[in-house]
Amino acid sequence: MDRRPKLAALAVVLRDAEVLLVRRRNPPDAGLWGYPGGHVEWGETVAEAAVRELHEETGVRAEAVGWLDNLDTIVRDADGAVQHHYLLVAILCQWRGGTPEPRDDVYEAAWQPVAEVLAGRLEASARVDDVLSRALASVGGKEA
Repeated sequence: MDRRPKLAALAVVLRDAEVLLVRRRNPPDAGLWGYPGGHVEWGETVAEAAVRELHEETGVRAEAVGWLDNLDTIVRDADGAVQHHYLLVAILCQWRGGTPEPRDDVYEAAWQPVAEVLAGRLEASARVDDVLSRALASVGGKEA
């Protein structure tokens, strides 16, 4: 097992009063709603990774416009042993086009109402609502 944290990028895309979320097929957050994203490749910036992963997972095109947050994700088993360790970098992206469709390692991709996410009405990964609040604050509560 590789004992180093993995660097990954998350694409946070707002459109009107909606946010683009996906449901993952694979652990650690299988079945939960979260932001499209994945590993940062060698020689790639985090912003480039966010845009690339967004397109690979949903078919949506966007432009990275700013950093939102860093999230440490450490998943342990029942005995406390680390199973997954990621540093996730949330990047605000401006939607440029495309209709979300599940691709790659997601089985559902959809625009979700911001109000539903903030109210906790979706089974979501940790801190999805916090990151969304930060994204809304960065665009002044308006669409991105």
